[in-house]
Amino acid sequence: MPKKPQALTMLPPLVQAHLRELGENLVIARKRRGESRRQWAERIGVSEPTLMRMEQGDASVALGIYATALWLIGRSNELATLAAPEFDLGALDLSVQAAKKRSVRKPVSLESRLRAKATP
Repeated sequence: MPKKPQALTMLPPLVQAHLRELGENLVIARKRRGESRRQWAERIGVSEPTLMRMEQGDASVALGIYATALWLIGRSNELATLAAPEFDLGALDLSVQAAKKRSVRKPVSLESRLRAKATP
């Protein structure tokens, strides 16, 4: 079994929490798009177990080392917002498109207009 890098054994608790939040946000992003773990794993080029570990915020996934480096420069707070749903422009666009489809009104028929005028 390979030895864990020292950076992972010294991962600050705050960074671990942000990685977990980032993983949760990635799950939300995937689910909002209606994609399965298998689909996302294939698109990312990783195995499903690796994707699952990433979604759990596991620091042993390669991003863990980058997260520690970001923590060192005071930017680890940004990790949680990288995939935050409120900044997910792709999902926002899909939501806007869906809202536009729902809000399209059917034209009122001539018969309905005449009935409306006839009613006092």
